[in-house]
Amino acid sequence: MKSHAKGTVVASVPVKPALAESVSILPRDRVLLTLLIVASVALAWILLPFYGSIMWAMIIGLMFAPVHRWISSKLGQHHSLAALSTLALVILIVILPVALISAALAKEAAGLFAQIQSGEINPTVYLRRVFEALPPWIVAWLNRLGLFNFEMLLTRAVAGLSQGSQIIATHALSFGQLTFEFIAMLFVTLYLSFFLIRDGDELARGVRRAIPLERTHKLELISKFTTVIRATVKGNLLIAGIQGALGGIAFWALEVSGALLWAVLMAFLSLVPAVGAGLVWLPVAVYFFVTGAFWQGFALLAYGVLVIGLVDNLLRPVLVGKDTRMPDYVVMITTLGGLAVTGINGFILGPVIAAMFIAVLHIYQSRGGD
Repeated sequence: MKSHAKGTVVASVPVKPALAESVSILPRDRVLLTLLIVASVALAWILLPFYGSIMWAMIIGLMFAPVHRWISSKLGQHHSLAALSTLALVILIVILPVALISAALAKEAAGLFAQIQSGEINPTVYLRRVFEALPPWIVAWLNRLGLFNFEMLLTRAVAGLSQGSQIIATHALSFGQLTFEFIAMLFVTLYLSFFLIRDGDELARGVRRAIPLERTHKLELISKFTTVIRATVKGNLLIAGIQGALGGIAFWALEVSGALLWAVLMAFLSLVPAVGAGLVWLPVAVYFFVTGAFWQGFALLAYGVLVIGLVDNLLRPVLVGKDTRMPDYVVMITTLGGLAVTGINGFILGPVIAAMFIAVLHIYQSRGGD
């Protein structure tokens, strides 16, 4: 009886600490998780004004990581010197060309706006020619819809062109003259880039350890993130640069005013899949046709379809869609959505968010989620 009582006592001793521990751990974990969420939200709120600089610093660190590793292998243990050398290369091959193009763009945009303001370039004349050259059936169709009010459309179109050219001139001039805000953002970007280039591998290991998932799922998420970033930046920027350059050459050869301005606009619109540069060169080709410049119209139309359009059709699936393994329509709609919500940064954020959603959904399905 005594031994039985002892056994009972011994068996009951470990139960109370276990219960006490289970009761005390769960509230502590909840408090810790709550504090982590609050601190994360507060940190995101504080860093929100610099989200663009942080994003581009991460992109620079990711894109130039192989270059930094190669330079580090040549310099030995001088990691800071290797990071500085990589950053200098970034400034030389990325920052300086963009600054020079922006300065030239600012000059051309300001000149174009001044010509419109002085009346040297009169959009009314060009638009009137287009309207007068419209076929009768189009005019009748517009009249039935109540859309053909030339004076009203003309007033709105001229106002839009003037306002658009003024906005482009103002922003391009501000960018070209390196305003204080731009200098501050550029400094933050380059400053963060240095540390992300130098300590990128260590930071990546810390992020991997912090993600509360299985190792295979961690690798899938990180691989998807880096692949989409590289493919989007390399693919979209390369395609945009090529299409903008090709369009600018065509406009220069056809003596279209403001060829550099139109080239930059085509490069920017090329970030949007499917439509892209056609939003610029196609209306110009139509204008050539309706004003009687048929050979210029045919030349620009053929060049736009067979050369500019072919670049997008051939390179985008290879450089963007193939690496991201996302359908073209997903890349297109998320790029448009990203541009609408966050501006120029959206051409990266949109596809990245879509890719992360697809990756998380795949992980959830693989774990047997409903």
